[in-house]
Amino acid sequence: QVQLVESGGGLVQAGASLRLSCAASGDTACISTMGWYRQAPGKERDMVVVITKSGNTIYANSVKGRFIVSRDNAKTTLYLQMNSLKPEDTAVYYCAAVCGVTYWGQGTQVTVSS
Repeated sequence: QVQLVESGGGLVQAGASLRLSCAASGDTACISTMGWYRQAPGKERDMVVVITKSGNTIYANSVKGRFIVSRDNAKTTLYLQMNSLKPEDTAVYYCAAVCGVTYWGQGTQVTVSS
């Protein structure tokens, strides 16, 4: 099993930056893909970015050029640098890891005021 804990959310003004972190523990050697997803009130959970074990990334069009995913050398901590934040980025952000099944963190709230 894999446990994921996100941190770094908060309330910021439009144009500001935030950095989210996701610490993975447990059977981390099993993880093939990790990613960030977000869910706004009344909407479905959407992919923000995924990164494979080899480092390939796929970004949602809405965040390309503004968000950057990275991870530490041990590949147990995932980061999301969010720049030029917009009110429409407001959501609960979830970290996910695939290890046979998909594991989810508890989520961290990001609120961007206009």
